[in-house]
Amino acid sequence: MIPVNMVGQQMQALVTESSAGGSPKMVKKQVPIPEPAPHQALVKVSHIAQNPTDVQSLDGNAFGDGAVLGCDFVGTVEAIGDKCSRLSKGDIVAGLIWGGEIKGLGGYSEYTLADDNICFRVPKNISPEEAATVPLASMTAELALFSKGCLAIPRESGSETAVLIWGGSSSVGLYAIQIAAMQGLKVVTTCSPRHFDWVKSLGAKHVFNYRDDDVIESIKKTTPGLKYVFDTIGNKSSSGQASQAIDESGGRLCTVRPGKANTENVSKQTTVTDVLVWTAFLKDHQYAQFKWPASEEDHKLGTKFYEKLPGWVEARKLKPNKPKAISGGLDGVDKGFQVYRDGAISGEKLVYQL
Repeated sequence: MIPVNMVGQQMQALVTESSAGGSPKMVKKQVPIPEPAPHQALVKVSHIAQNPTDVQSLDGNAFGDGAVLGCDFVGTVEAIGDKCSRLSKGDIVAGLIWGGEIKGLGGYSEYTLADDNICFRVPKNISPEEAATVPLASMTAELALFSKGCLAIPRESGSETAVLIWGGSSSVGLYAIQIAAMQGLKVVTTCSPRHFDWVKSLGAKHVFNYRDDDVIESIKKTTPGLKYVFDTIGNKSSSGQASQAIDESGGRLCTVRPGKANTENVSKQTTVTDVLVWTAFLKDHQYAQFKWPASEEDHKLGTKFYEKLPGWVEARKLKPNKPKAISGGLDGVDKGFQVYRDGAISGEKLVYQL
């Protein structure tokens, strides 16, 4: 329950607002402090990591006025619901929330809510900035690789099974490389040459420059019979290009874009899927006209993943993204969003400290 002294209290948050004929924007406003459900904890936010979906949701006015965007956060547990079994008051946790799905609830705010199963205590050997980069991107990678609704790679398949991770130096790509490598899969990836050594150090066996004219032929020579592709970029050309590496006998491609956007030009032998990280939460979800029913399987997968995650992070088996601090707290978010729009983010994740 929310502490008695906080009932009815307000907090600062960035709230979406649109004017006639103008672009949507975020305005700092006072909104009610959210109250945790039985399986949730109230968290006082200290750090927020920026994700592409934050900017895309604002620019596309996905949730209309009154939404608080932001998904990845780190903070201190202030109160817990009566069915929380893993979290305690005072814990420093990293978690994720679908900012915008519920009006007034998101990451770009002084307080937010953490799910008891889909968050983790921050190990003492990593910084809160590093921890903030972990929740959404790592969970997205886990679901994309192993959920039955995505690539559905058999976990026991081992090094005989290859997966192409298109966009290996993206936030999601960096986690996908590590998670696939930990599972013993043969990891093939693409990125800019300046990141080759880095992605190899994380577990990629073969790395290619996505800008090379012959990148697909090079991948085919190295990885004949490829069945699995994870497109972590999701732009207008990435899925179509990446799918050309899939074997003629067929395979699966998973895109990070909801509703399988930008997959019109994939190769005919490719089965297209998409990943939505929020299926790890046991509830129905909707984004624009697309709907995802509650998935017991994805929730179990997510819960098991988050049980193992802090141990992997503490042992440095799963290394966080490189954070880049943006100053100004909530006032710095507009600047960070523009950095993303300008295409100026590569190999790092923007993090704001409140």
